[in-house]
Amino acid sequence: MVSVDRPDPAAAVEPALANRAHRAIEPLHNHLYFAPEQDEHLTAVGVRPGRMCYFAGRAAPMGAVGPGVVTATFYNFSPTLVARLIPRAWTLATPEQVIAARLDAARASLTRLLGDAATGPEIEELAGLLREACGALTPEGRPLYAGHADQPWPEGPLLQLWHGATLLREHRGDGHIAVLIRHGLSGIEALQTHSATGRGFTPAAAQALRGYTDEEWAAAAAGLADRGLVADGDLTEAGQQLRADVESETDVLALAPWQHLGAERTARVVELGKPLSARLAGAGAYPDGVFGR
Repeated sequence: MVSVDRPDPAAAVEPALANRAHRAIEPLHNHLYFAPEQDEHLTAVGVRPGRMCYFAGRAAPMGAVGPGVVTATFYNFSPTLVARLIPRAWTLATPEQVIAARLDAARASLTRLLGDAATGPEIEELAGLLREACGALTPEGRPLYAGHADQPWPEGPLLQLWHGATLLREHRGDGHIAVLIRHGLSGIEALQTHSATGRGFTPAAAQALRGYTDEEWAAAAAGLADRGLVADGDLTEAGQQLRADVESETDVLALAPWQHLGAERTARVVELGKPLSARLAGAGAYPDGVFGR
């Protein structure tokens, strides 16, 4: 593990820089949801292929939880879809088996997609920075993060990089849900408004991947239109402001690890993470037609 100096408390980190750090490293975690290695390794321990692998893999660090917990912590999935897959997954494999298989899948997918960069010095340096950043995270009010944080750090820089990116991502996500609730956006409404920004899934992909029926999708869209947030599938000025507020407040709630690192080392995370994430995308980590502009 690369040693790191203690942060300079005076080196304040602005939310915009924290957001750039988040975006620079998130693909190091979330690429796994689209990687064939996830199904390959989780089905080997008994989980059914497809979305059961996603739900089981991400929920397993919380234990053999029921569909209500998964719906609450994942937030923008159809409760009906979740209930078809959880808790059935735990009758096929234990959470401990799923966690181990997921780590194997992460190692395999990163090794394949990063190529020779998977063993480069940047991996060890970035892993050290992320582990240091995670030292500032706390579990209060962050259930999905807390489950992952209870897991031991894996061996080796590549998996430590993935685990650190996972902890930071889930901690931020738990805070994001709190902000969405404060602004009165349900899971499906949050999904639709985010898709309308053009920075997330396309609307068609969002509906299909999150398991909503046409009737549920139309009803949520009508509700957003009644609130003046969406018109003809696009965000209104009020909708754009709401999404901007949600993102900025989420960034503020996610500042702690980056303040702990300080501005210079947070900028180094961006510098190291962006080319690695770009390499994942360039190697075909994400399917065409899923994400917007």
